[in-house]
Amino acid sequence: MTLDLALKKTLLPQLQSATKRPVFDDPSDCYAYGYDNSRRQALPDFVAFPETADEVQALMKICYDAGLPVVARGRGTNTTGAVVPIMGGLVISFEHMDKILKVDTANRVMVVQPGVLNDTVQIEAAKHGFFWAPDPSSSATCAVGGNLACNAAGPRALKYGSCRENTLGLKAITGKGEAIKTGVYTTKGAMAYDLTRLLIGSEGTLAVTTEATLKLTPLPETKRTMEALYRTVDAAAESVSKIMAQSVIPCALEFVDKPCLDIIRNAGGTSYPTEAQALLIIEVDGAKAGIDEAMENVAQAAQHAELITLQLAKSEKEVKDMWARRKALSPGLREIAPKKINEDVVVPVSHMPKFMRTLQDFEKQYAIKIVNFGHAGNGNLHVNLLIDGDNPKDVENAEHCLNAIFDLVISLDGCLSGEHGIGIEKRDFIKKAISPVTLQYMREIKQVFDPKGIMNPGKCLP
Repeated sequence: MTLDLALKKTLLPQLQSATKRPVFDDPSDCYAYGYDNSRRQALPDFVAFPETADEVQALMKICYDAGLPVVARGRGTNTTGAVVPIMGGLVISFEHMDKILKVDTANRVMVVQPGVLNDTVQIEAAKHGFFWAPDPSSSATCAVGGNLACNAAGPRALKYGSCRENTLGLKAITGKGEAIKTGVYTTKGAMAYDLTRLLIGSEGTLAVTTEATLKLTPLPETKRTMEALYRTVDAAAESVSKIMAQSVIPCALEFVDKPCLDIIRNAGGTSYPTEAQALLIIEVDGAKAGIDEAMENVAQAAQHAELITLQLAKSEKEVKDMWARRKALSPGLREIAPKKINEDVVVPVSHMPKFMRTLQDFEKQYAIKIVNFGHAGNGNLHVNLLIDGDNPKDVENAEHCLNAIFDLVISLDGCLSGEHGIGIEKRDFIKKAISPVTLQYMREIKQVFDPKGIMNPGKCLP
């Protein structure tokens, strides 16, 4: 959608009247708000910077009356094109709605605006002995509103859950410009339909979040972290299944394949043995009284004939170094292949060995380098296709390879996204996983919240 000059001139003063901060309309100012980490780009007609929920509602009412598309934006770290304004319209940037409104330690609750950074939440919660469970690798730069939009998770989701399990309620503005409040303030609640969980993960296609009530969890007394190196990917995948079948749930269980180990070596991160084909980072937390026994149970489950080493971190610095190497993988791969394709599929843990073996077959079949890492404990792997985006043959092969990967995931009772969401990148694959009848119900739900179809149009649904 491209607005003609006369309409833009009509809408600009209306939008400006809704907010204290200037509304951008010059293309040179708007450009930076037209892309995310998918590297897709589209130019919005306007960018607004509200500071309050009332300002957001005023903006939404104007957009509803004018039929103007709206895209809510946190910090643009998403990898699926979810905040790219492909239909133009208004981008609502929440960078100035970044306040922590309340910390209620007695009830283990924090109330925040959507623009607050994940790290800011974690730092404030830690001052009171708590944490918020979602911890994506982009936590230093991603906003809570964006976390909620795609139901972000991270390593800790294995034990503590994602945004849906750790958000009690929301305040939001629908596509009709109506203010709604969902959920509860308590950790138990059974009042009719759960609209909180519906809005979380909807990628801004139903409503714009203006406030979130987060459920906090007490920090564990202690934690143990170790690395397990294996001679084969199969051995690592089989060990994941064994670890997840015993009684102790790790707070993190991460997988890294050989190409990723090579990147770490080349960056001077550490000198892993050359025969290592896969790495598991295993973390267990809990009370000091039982941590050693819990860690021993997990270590026993990690044993395998193809295990090379099982090393326990001996200091806080070693733990930080382990996680720094893991979190550096995605940006490191981006440097090698700037136009790489990054998918975050999920398969049942028991099917991980078959999934990994088949990916190796696809690598040969489609002549594409495939690099994998991710949250192995819940089967959520980041599958990276390292392609030259300027090479038509690479692009064509990648399209066929992606189709094959998604078909494989579905055949294994898996899911097309674990935490990145659908956005544009996976939108046209959704019909592989969701039946026409179910998709129709989803469209009807969207119609209720967004009758004019202005909320982040062109995203999620095929």
